[in-house]
This record gives sequence, structure tokens and C-alpha cells, in this order.
Amino acid sequence: MAKPTSTLDWCIVRLGEDHNWWVSETSDPVRWDVDGLSIVDPRQVSHLVELVDALRDYGFQQDLFEAAFIPFRIEKDLGAGKVRLKRVKESIFESDEKLFALPDILDEENGPYADLLDHLTRCRVKLLNDLFAFESKLTVDEVEDEIREEQNTHFIEGKAVHTFTELCAILDYMPDGIDLDEEAPSKAAEEEDDDLPTLDAEEEEKLKNDESLKWDEDGDDEKDDDKEGDEKKEGEEEPADEEEAEKPRRKSRGKR
Repeated sequence: MAKPTSTLDWCIVRLGEDHNWWVSETSDPVRWDVDGLSIVDPRQVSHLVELVDALRDYGFQQDLFEAAFIPFRIEKDLGAGKVRLKRVKESIFESDEKLFALPDILDEENGPYADLLDHLTRCRVKLLNDLFAFESKLTVDEVEDEIREEQNTHFIEGKAVHTFTELCAILDYMPDGIDLDEEAPSKAAEEEDDDLPTLDAEEEEKLKNDESLKWDEDGDDEKDDDKEGDEKKEGEEEPADEEEAEKPRRKSRGKR
């Protein structure tokens, strides 16, 4: 028996209060349940493309990303925060159009979108293990468990997790205690540090007490003082202050 083909040709999306787009109607209501069905807008698509670019050196496969989404373009603005989208055969990475991307979640467990989430997690773990010298290597299970725990909190609260939020949770994932604002010690940096000689406490103390490594500020000051004293001796004695210097001048003016 041949597998039935999807008849998802168009969909109507609405802008939610969270400023994300959600599907409100599709051309295939039998297969596609619109309850909590999110779609990635063009701005978010561009951001995701930038994020996955950093994973290319860690095994990222672009075809898995393409297969996980169904691309749409804007067909008509329906007003009241709703837009009708038309399905297109375009590459999310190569198209010049501003495309929306609907995740293919018909099979939530083993479908292309589920495969993408697993793939991105593995790539992200490889990247983090390469950039940071963890005491023990980060594992895929640890990352998945932490992300899933946060998502379960949203589900308990009755909140649907948007596709963009779900993807960014993986692509931006950082273990606790790691701050990107600070310079992170990478493996390469540690290898460079290993090439530098290490000093024990006794050698450091010797360096601190080495007079040749200190500025001879006191000696320079004394030399400057001696030089100024010699110059004064060679010339006439200077008056103690300006007032004393004026006294003889006034007396001579009176004799005239």
C-alpha cells in the first residue's frame, strides 16, 4: 500500500502575543493539528542559518536541516495579524525570498524534525567539548536531559514551546558556570600555556627580591638633588624669598 502524500499546500498563520507566529489553519487539517503548531518566520530563519554555520566544522549536515522544514512564502496579508502562506520548493539556505519554515512534525518521534534536533545536539556537544576543557566531557544525554527538563516545565504550565525557542535552546546551549563574556580557556590555549616555564615558590621569591629588576627611583632622586646643589654654589646666593629681594632695591631708589 502506497503512503498517502501530504496535501499541505497553504496555511494561515497568526502573530501571537509572544511576537512569534503560530499556525491557525492548514489545507490539510486531517494530518496537521494546529493546536500549538508554531512556524519560524523569515527573521528567525536567518538567525538559525547563522547559528548552524558555526557547527559546520563539527559535522553539521545542511540536508538534514532542509528536510526538517517545509518552506512557505507570503501569499496574502489577511489583516488582524493574520497572513496566508503558500508552500514553495525553495532552499532555506539559498533562496532570496523571505521564507517561513514549518517543522515537519507529522512523526514527532522519528520524523525529520526529530532527527534534526538530535543532530544539532550532537554537533553542539562536539563544539563545546572542543572549545572548553571540562573536567569530564559533556555528553548528549546531559544536554538533552537539561533542555527537556526546562521544556517540561512549560508543558506543565500549559505553554506551547515555539520551534524557534526549541532550536535556540540547543544552538545556544551553555553548561552552568560557563560565561561567554569572559575569555574561556580552550584546549588550544591550554596547550600554549603548557609551553611556558613554570616557577616554584622559591624561584618566584628570588625574582621579587632581585634588586636588578627594581626601578632605582631613590638613587635618581638623590642624584638630581646633588646636581641642583652644585649649581647653586657656583652662582650667587639666591634671596630667601621675593620680599627680601625687593628690599635693597627700594633703599637705593631713596638715595637718588
